[in-house]
Amino acid sequence: MSLKDRLSVRKVEDAAARVGALEVLEDVYRSEKGWVTDLDSFFPAEDLERPEVAWFVAEVDGRPIGVTRVLFEIPVELYRAYKFDVVDESLDVEAFIRDHKIAEVGRFAVVPKYRKKILVAAILMRAAATETIERGFTHFITDVFESDPNSPYKFHQKVLGFKTVATHNIGDLKHMGRRITMLLEIKGTLQTMRAQNTWIYRFITKGWSEGGLMTRTGIAEIS
Repeated sequence: MSLKDRLSVRKVEDAAARVGALEVLEDVYRSEKGWVTDLDSFFPAEDLERPEVAWFVAEVDGRPIGVTRVLFEIPVELYRAYKFDVVDESLDVEAFIRDHKIAEVGRFAVVPKYRKKILVAAILMRAAATETIERGFTHFITDVFESDPNSPYKFHQKVLGFKTVATHNIGDLKHMGRRITMLLEIKGTLQTMRAQNTWIYRFITKGWSEGGLMTRTGIAEIS
């Protein structure tokens, strides 16, 4: 059986699913990277009840192997403390965050055994994108680490179409190095993917109805 047939993703909505997500974060964020020390506060149980937070876990044969989080209420004060070095001087990052429907996608982690399997990253992004569009958000913002050998930077840039907008050296993880802040305009990106008929477009939008998410993104309007 292929990985595609064994791979699944679900929203973390109960204590059991949270335990699975914490296993991945333990392997990657604490044991391997040393970015966090207290996982219970990093992914608190309270997140299961917070409407502005959504965690997703990818599984192979029911075993957790990847995780990501979407934050639907951007902490502008925290972003202000990051002291951005803006790549495009015409872009006011703080104002853009304040004035647009932006969701932060992050806390991305895949265990080493499956890290080179692009389908794992893709299925996590499909879950995140579906939830984000259903909630009426228009953009993703994320940070990746420049010096991390396992950074998803190339996947975000070359496969998904994220654009670099700023850099900064301060963040909420214990990582010594520069962060690259990236932005994705969801509707335009999906329309471009459809025009190019990319595999990632077909994968992400699988199961979307013409009268539902297709319409919300404007994809249904493209002939």
